[in-house]
Amino acid sequence: MERKQFGLGDIVQMKKQHPCGTNAWKVIRMGMDIRIKCTGCQHSVLMPRLEFEKKMKKVLQSARESDGSEQQG
Repeated sequence: MERKQFGLGDIVQMKKQHPCGTNAWKVIRMGMDIRIKCTGCQHSVLMPRLEFEKKMKKVLQSARESDGSEQQG
């Protein structure tokens, strides 16, 4: 199985909707555990990397895309 690609600061969509009504989360910590923050109510959740990769559906907005326009050489 191919590992999902995501990075620090990315906005990701999870398989299940959060009780506040949104489905978008921001990755705020990466390591053995991943901490994500709900973009709707700002609630944060810490979960093991493998569990996060199973529950993540897709990357909605990459942090690299938004930073790319600022870094011109």
